[in-house]
Amino acid sequence: MTYCVAIAVAAGSVFVSDSRTHAGVDQISIYSKMHRFDAGPGRQFVMLSAGNLATAQSVVARMERDVEARGHLGLLSANSLEQAAEYIGRLSVEEQQKHRQAHADKSFFPEASFILGGEISGAAPGVLHIYAEGNFVRASQAMPYLQIGEIKYGRPLLDRIISWETPLDAALKCALVSMDSTLRNNATVGPPIEYLVLPAGTRSQGLYRLMQEDDEHLVELRRAWSDNLRIAFDALPGAPGLAGLIGPSAARITRLEVS
Repeated sequence: MTYCVAIAVAAGSVFVSDSRTHAGVDQISIYSKMHRFDAGPGRQFVMLSAGNLATAQSVVARMERDVEARGHLGLLSANSLEQAAEYIGRLSVEEQQKHRQAHADKSFFPEASFILGGEISGAAPGVLHIYAEGNFVRASQAMPYLQIGEIKYGRPLLDRIISWETPLDAALKCALVSMDSTLRNNATVGPPIEYLVLPAGTRSQGLYRLMQEDDEHLVELRRAWSDNLRIAFDALPGAPGLAGLIGPSAARITRLEVS
């Protein structure tokens, strides 16, 4: 399992991914799930991957070969992120079919999904979710974030905080807290954690960082989030009449562990 999240707001895009993969409790490995592609001046692409590792790596390898060949394929010729997503979707379906043919075991699942983001000169930046079936959806102002992998633990915060107007630094903090909530609740998601911040309209290399579990910033973010959640919880109003029924000492909550 994995967890990747991408946020597209007016100020730019944020991408965060974990690096843990497993094929059972005794087969845990570390692989980067964030991939960047140098497709020439005026265009940049970043892709997050989840699902079958062999399929994801095969798709990334084919994309890199097409870029290196400098032919009129895929990322080099796409006029929009949607065209690039169509190309990646085709590669993904082809690789899945190849793996299915090579495995007679019906319990083998070669599906992989991707989040594609970036910017092409003259076209609007953004992020798109490419499904295992090859189709895709684009993040919108009404829904400015996308997730793949183990999405349920990190989603509530995104729903409450992220909007199209969210500043880029706040979007990054939200994405990292969303990741931390997932780390705490699912052992199949794990560090190192990678993040990339791309300001809109600049087509710069952005800000990239790789963080281990004991990274000072990640630890401080986790501590501050936990402490402030407890403060917010203690400030919530109690149920009418409950304190009088059970008594003030029993009604008082002194500590709450939250994720």
